[in-house]
Amino acid sequence: MPDLPISNRIRELRAAHGEMTQQQLGQKVSVTRQTVNAIELGKYSPSLEVAFRIARVFDLPLEEVFKYEN
Repeated sequence: MPDLPISNRIRELRAAHGEMTQQQLGQKVSVTRQTVNAIELGKYSPSLEVAFRIARVFDLPLEEVFKYEN
């Protein structure tokens, strides 16, 4: 199964925010740690709502967290 055409900076942003864990981010956006991991690895595409929640945690626009590779 090929990776999704959506890339993200979640791992980098978690590190820049005090080494936030996947578990901590998951709790902030109401998903499991496993879901955060799958999104980071490009194995799972988040819903639009979850994507916006993630961007909001980092106080960034959606486009600065996620990128669609055409």
